[in-house]
Amino acid sequence: MNKDCDVIYYDNTNDIRFFKDQIKVPIWFKKNAEPKYACYCSKVTEKQVIEAVIYHGAKTVKEVNEVAGAMKNPDCKKNNPLGVCCHKIIQEAIDKGLAIK
Repeated sequence: MNKDCDVIYYDNTNDIRFFKDQIKVPIWFKKNAEPKYACYCSKVTEKQVIEAVIYHGAKTVKEVNEVAGAMKNPDCKKNNPLGVCCHKIIQEAIDKGLAIK
């Protein structure tokens, strides 16, 4: 989870590593990720979540989902690099938006 490290996935047992330039989808927490997805399934970016907070008054994940369209096509195990729901990532983007607002 180090934003400056170029390694995305690794397996120390078999000495296997995948680097940023070897993957198709940018990883949101890595430096210079573009686009920086908050919801991989619906292709909603962190910027869109922050805009939903600032310009539309969204304060919860549910409200962001309604405004920005996040989490409408959930298949997180397949689409999210962590294989989990993007709720936490969206909440972090909401917190950034609230700090700006």
